[in-house]
Amino acid sequence: MEFIDTHAHIDGEEFASDRDGMILRAREAGATAILVPAINLASLLNLRDVVSRYPGYAYAMIGLHPEDVRDDWRDVLAEMRSIQAASPDEFIAIGEVGLDFYWSRDYQQQQLECFEEQVKWAIDSRLPLVIHCRKAQNELVGILKKYRSELSGGIFHCFAGNEKEAAELLSFDRFLIGVGGVLTFKKSHLPEVLPSIPLNRLVVETDAPYMAPVPMRGKRNESAFIPHIIDKMAEAYGISPDEVARQTTLNAKTLFNLK
Repeated sequence: MEFIDTHAHIDGEEFASDRDGMILRAREAGATAILVPAINLASLLNLRDVVSRYPGYAYAMIGLHPEDVRDDWRDVLAEMRSIQAASPDEFIAIGEVGLDFYWSRDYQQQQLECFEEQVKWAIDSRLPLVIHCRKAQNELVGILKKYRSELSGGIFHCFAGNEKEAAELLSFDRFLIGVGGVLTFKKSHLPEVLPSIPLNRLVVETDAPYMAPVPMRGKRNESAFIPHIIDKMAEAYGISPDEVARQTTLNAKTLFNLK
């Protein structure tokens, strides 16, 4: 079985002591690539350094996470755009970007404006978007609709919604839904929702080091755990794990133009 982990924060301090070992375990489990989202400017240098250690295997994104949006977001984006423009082949997506009103709406307006600017950036760069959304789908969809015909596609990361929400997101062409460890949780309704989503619109992800799947829940998540997610997806669709892995890998390769 081969698969691509489309969302893993392997640059985090959680992996500082055994990053090479984690990568080795990922390879042994079948991971052929790991895609690494950015969250802010402060950690971007380390992210780029980490990714550069695994050429042709780890791939960097660039973007400002909604929970890191503050009043200086325009300056942050200007610096990020300058970095991306100077090294356009280094980044495979604008991400992790989006809206998050789960904890607070203190920076709601800044988040909305910042997300829209990053949507425009993705269009200008002809790159996919990797989108984080919590308690903000209406606002998020409202912004995306304005640019529907110009978008290069992307991933709605860490999906945990219902059939109606999935259908609304899939109305955007070339966008895929990212499925992670939440699928395996006891109270998750995703096993019932998944069959309503075409398999060619799905990718797998860990969000490592967070959201480890059952039976690894409570541990630091890593890419080697993705087979547990694939097994649960296969069960939901009534097909083999190999078929889930094959199709989701093809979906990721097509979106990100990976060989």
